[in-house]
Amino acid sequence: MASSITLDEKRPAAPERLRRPGSLRQFYADHDMTILGATAVVLFLLFWQWVGTSGIINPLFSSAPSRIIAAFQQLAHEGLGADVVTSAVEFAEGFGLALAIGIPLGILMGWYRSLEAILEPFVNLFNATPTVALTPIMIIWLGIGQNSKIAIVFLGAIFALLINTTAGVKNLDAALIAMARSFDATSLQIFRTIALPGAVPYILSGIRLGIGHALVGIVVGELYGASAGLGYLIAIGGTTFQTDKVMVGVVIIAAAGVLLTGVSRRVERHFQAWRPSR
Repeated sequence: MASSITLDEKRPAAPERLRRPGSLRQFYADHDMTILGATAVVLFLLFWQWVGTSGIINPLFSSAPSRIIAAFQQLAHEGLGADVVTSAVEFAEGFGLALAIGIPLGILMGWYRSLEAILEPFVNLFNATPTVALTPIMIIWLGIGQNSKIAIVFLGAIFALLINTTAGVKNLDAALIAMARSFDATSLQIFRTIALPGAVPYILSGIRLGIGHALVGIVVGELYGASAGLGYLIAIGGTTFQTDKVMVGVVIIAAAGVLLTGVSRRVERHFQAWRPSR
């Protein structure tokens, strides 16, 4: 009687070097997104370096990674650290204040419809108003010191936090809330065990958006009447046609945004366990 042969027996075995956990193909499969992203960044930097040093564009109006590094080293000996600290303090205080007010208020607006009805017109009004339009008013009210810059950072961040937090509370699973009420759960218990955990992803998304708006607020605030900070550095470099110094400030702010956004993403993945299971 002829023996039966299965498909697995007919299929040739994969080479041992491809099946080993440490092979290059396995390494690429495990880190493909990181590798592709890093390769794209390296190619972009090489292209930028070539464009900035080949003379295709007037060096007065362009820059290159090597020139930005040289300008950074020069500025580091001329007090760049003080500018970074000034902007960091303004960001930390303004964004911290936005977190302390925006998240609790957004939770309350999402939980209480009457409060949302009262505050929503004002939220929509100020959210639609460009922060740069309010900068002169903040300077008139609070002066040209750090207080006006902190207020601008606060205004830039709070509405992203407020709107996303409110949406998170309002978009809870109605079936979960109905089931909790059927077991005689109190409003406080529902809020603590369902509303708050369910809104966490929305809150963290608002934080990511708020970070970007707050960093823009730093630059906008320091463009008007500041004497220190990265925005002031960018403004001075722009008026004196020092493109490399302008790019130093831009790169530092962009790097801070990427770093803070990456941290917030890690926090978001960590708190995914807070979400109630469906």
